[in-house]
Amino acid sequence: MMKTKKIVECVPNFSEGRDEQIIKAIAEAIENTPGCKLLDVDPGKSTNRTVYTFVGEPEAVVEGALNAARIARKLIDMRKHKGEHPRIGTLDVCPFVPVANVTMEECVECAKKFGNRLAQELAVPVYLYEYAQPLDYRKKLPQIREGEYEGLPNKIKQPEWKPDFGPPEFVPEWGATVTGARDFLIAYNVNLLGTKEQAHRIALNIREAGRGPNQPGLFKEVKAIGWWLEEHNIAQVSINLTNFKITPPHIVFEEIKREAQELKVAVVGSELVGLIPLEAIMIAAEYYIEKEDLFILDEDQKIKLVVDRLGLNSISKFNPKKKIIEYMIEEEPNEPLAQSTVKDFILKISARTPAPGGGSASAAIAAIGVALGCMVAQLTYGVRKFEHLTNDLRRIIPPLYQSTRNLISMIDADANAFNEYMEAIRMPKSTQEEVEKRQVAIQEALKKAVSVPLTTMKIAYKCWEPLKEVARIGNIASKSDVEVGAKALETGIWGAYRNVLINLPGIEDNQYVEDLKREAENIVENSKIALEDILRIISQRDS
Repeated sequence: MMKTKKIVECVPNFSEGRDEQIIKAIAEAIENTPGCKLLDVDPGKSTNRTVYTFVGEPEAVVEGALNAARIARKLIDMRKHKGEHPRIGTLDVCPFVPVANVTMEECVECAKKFGNRLAQELAVPVYLYEYAQPLDYRKKLPQIREGEYEGLPNKIKQPEWKPDFGPPEFVPEWGATVTGARDFLIAYNVNLLGTKEQAHRIALNIREAGRGPNQPGLFKEVKAIGWWLEEHNIAQVSINLTNFKITPPHIVFEEIKREAQELKVAVVGSELVGLIPLEAIMIAAEYYIEKEDLFILDEDQKIKLVVDRLGLNSISKFNPKKKIIEYMIEEEPNEPLAQSTVKDFILKISARTPAPGGGSASAAIAAIGVALGCMVAQLTYGVRKFEHLTNDLRRIIPPLYQSTRNLISMIDADANAFNEYMEAIRMPKSTQEEVEKRQVAIQEALKKAVSVPLTTMKIAYKCWEPLKEVARIGNIASKSDVEVGAKALETGIWGAYRNVLINLPGIEDNQYVEDLKREAENIVENSKIALEDILRIISQRDS
């Protein structure tokens, strides 16, 4: 089977944001570590802190963090450090975050390996936090950081604050390091044309801890403070969103706008420190689309909407390719067939190889059919003489738009299913145990080889009703596009059906075969009727 790459994100925060040579040296240490990809370097002069974001497989990110720490040990002296951001040491905090195909437990192991090796090699105290820390009283970063660097000489001597790794002694030039495993954190700042005190007042209102146990704040999974950003002459509500699915950035932004208005303070955009998941951007896009009754389908346009509404260009230009983590870690196409040129795709089908074959071709044909219907609907939408159809078009375009993309993904899925079947066939069969293991793998691969084209059929079949609507109300000048689209859709479904049938005989589960065959046959028969309906609708409109 195809090996799936494990991706861990590491986000070390170093207490240096002003010396460009030091910032660059630490970045180079990460970049030069085999298997590590540096995604972002975000220095702050007022905070005197730089946040580095890099990814790699578990072993690689541990090495990258250690290499960065070694450089920092030589170049940064905490005795000279001053800045707006709370801190406890040179490498203040170093979290490991699961990104892809990796568990939180594996990230905990990364933190423990890193902490142990850091303490041994550099002779510095290291604390664990979040998922890596079993003790509740020292699980959260603010708990460990309380008193900051200046309070550490006394704190570290207390038995309950003995480091998890390293000497229970104050190291003046280093301080201490906190490392652990956590969920994806979004570091997000909202800009105010006000004072530091006003920013902090809002921060106390929105953060989960609020003003204390008896005065909790508005939002769960939110940490916030107010500070002054000297280099930009603005105040900021500086926020850590520890679970964006519970409290996303746009909800916090809108609340800060409301509270700032009550204080008669202007909000002038916001900024992201480090990276943000695409999902968080898309959640915000849907919020503003619904709120403003907009009609936006394209991912790039949704990103532009969020960048504008949150003012993410206010301090520095927001480049999606460098700020959205999914865009940053994409090293090679997830769908090599679908992302190839039309010419290359057709030539790959024509080559002397069994994949891509009829299943991938059928998915592509069905996708083209749905895409033609989507095109006609979009060409009708927004035209003045068809304004009375606006609500109908807004209803039928999205399923056609999304189904086109879903069918495109089935092009590679079909080829991958065939390749997995071939790998199962090649498994060793020298012993009885190997024979049994191989047979189980073949049965699983055959079921997948059937379920993929059946999924193509199901996705495509759901497009008949919106495509009929396009036939009824779409611009009649594009009637041939609708006709070709309908015929292509029916052909794609039929082709996927034939790929279902060819793999069924090898499956030993008779009930599974019978049920699946019946479902596929129903789709094919009903698709013939749907095609005839659409062609009749078009001909009646034309007559």
